[in-house]
Amino acid sequence: MDIQFTDEQQLLRDSIQRLLRDRYDFDTRCKIIATEEGWSRKHWDAFAELGLLAAPFPVELGGLGAGPLASMIIMQEFGRNLVVEPFFETIVLAGGIVEEAGSIAQREALLPEIAAGKATWALAWAERGSRYDLNKVTTVAERHGDEYVLSGDKVAVIGAPWADKLIVSARTSGDPRDREGVSLFIVDRQSANLHLQSFKTIDARRAAEITLRGVRVPASRMLGEEGTGVGVLEACRDRAIAALCAEAVGAMTELNSATLEHTKTRKQFGVALGTFQVLQHRMVDMFIALEESISLTQHLNLTLAANEPGCSKLASGAKSKVGEAARFVGEQAVQLHGGMGMSDELNVGHYFKRIAAINIQFGDPTYHLLRYAREN
Repeated sequence: MDIQFTDEQQLLRDSIQRLLRDRYDFDTRCKIIATEEGWSRKHWDAFAELGLLAAPFPVELGGLGAGPLASMIIMQEFGRNLVVEPFFETIVLAGGIVEEAGSIAQREALLPEIAAGKATWALAWAERGSRYDLNKVTTVAERHGDEYVLSGDKVAVIGAPWADKLIVSARTSGDPRDREGVSLFIVDRQSANLHLQSFKTIDARRAAEITLRGVRVPASRMLGEEGTGVGVLEACRDRAIAALCAEAVGAMTELNSATLEHTKTRKQFGVALGTFQVLQHRMVDMFIALEESISLTQHLNLTLAANEPGCSKLASGAKSKVGEAARFVGEQAVQLHGGMGMSDELNVGHYFKRIAAINIQFGDPTYHLLRYAREN
């Protein structure tokens, strides 16, 4: 599959490429991740000014109405440039949940703010021992009058140190593994009795472990109906996988280009590496892996945009296949670059680490292969 972009979609891609080429080269990215904050508000504001943060959302809610295909285009270009700013966490995850599950009042109040880049968000759903099960939730939310009191722990919350607000899953009823009884709450990161233990991830981003000990949240901050959070998170997972696959495709594209250029110029035994037939075969395999991943990613995002049935199964298939392909391309790129392939001075190692992080978000390739098989 190779879809033809509309004029508007092509303009969006060209605009992103121009912005990132002029303002977000590899050296700039290295300076950003070396700062204490680990991200750039200046670049985030530039993304907002260009309309990237508004692109997926409905026009009536402050967006551009471009949907999942816009997210795919943006994430692919961000993957090519190793952008660390929290587009995925704020726009794809949190913004998608607010758009789907929020009340009319919540959508009208929150989405224009998100689309304008005035607030950053993070999704706190994972817990110790939960692996990738969205319904395994031990954090509890007890109703007290017009508010809920949340207590529990969340782990590996990507982007939490940067976030103004969190979406937290908590159990309002049932046992820890029940599908029903999980609800979603909007929680201010600066809330009393909420504590963050921040850390740097393998791909130089920021994450946190979150402890909630009696955090009070107004009942009006619940997203969706009480006890229906797992279904919302499952839909969010499908959108997340579509975006992550696009980012992986962007990273693979740059790895292939860098490897091809390296083998043309690097000499061994007096001749360029690219003249060795065995290495040519490996690079052909890398190219095929990329093309297959592009096709799957486009198919998944088109299915999401059309709201067609069977999207969840397709998402698992894509996450497994694209994840394995990205890992293969990353490993080959590192090997063909030799020892410098994992050095911090070369971008190849940074792409490899980002692919490793993508592969474990919302389920690794093996998990989704088994999930795909169970869906048959």
